[in-house]
Amino acid sequence: MWEIKIKWTGEVQFVASDERGHSVVMDVPVEKGGGGTGFKPSDLLPIALGGCSAVDVVRILQKKRQDLKKLEVSVSWEQEQEFPQYFKKIHLSYRIVGKGIKKETVERAIQLSEEKYCSVGVTLKPKAEISSSYVIDELE
Repeated sequence: MWEIKIKWTGEVQFVASDERGHSVVMDVPVEKGGGGTGFKPSDLLPIALGGCSAVDVVRILQKKRQDLKKLEVSVSWEQEQEFPQYFKKIHLSYRIVGKGIKKETVERAIQLSEEKYCSVGVTLKPKAEISSSYVIDELE
């Protein structure tokens, strides 16, 4: 079992830390009464989805011996307006840069991440509609 400690540091700012010394600052935007000094706690969920899937896609493309040089994931989302403001739609847009990257391999890597490997996505799927798109930028 994993454990993270979250400490209140004043106003509505919190710092989450793990046993390995990593930390994340969370706060509320200024317009909602916070200091705007960190991520909104709810924003960490789509960030986690993007990061989880990025790890999967990189690992799969490397395993398939694709000459991957760069991967970026942009995450956009839509939340319900009424509380509890659950995530309705989340879209991941991948930008893959490399030499000779095969379209079919990218599609399969994204599919495997979405359906099998990304624990964050599998957890969100019953409630949120998760979609994806990608572009491959070929290096010469």
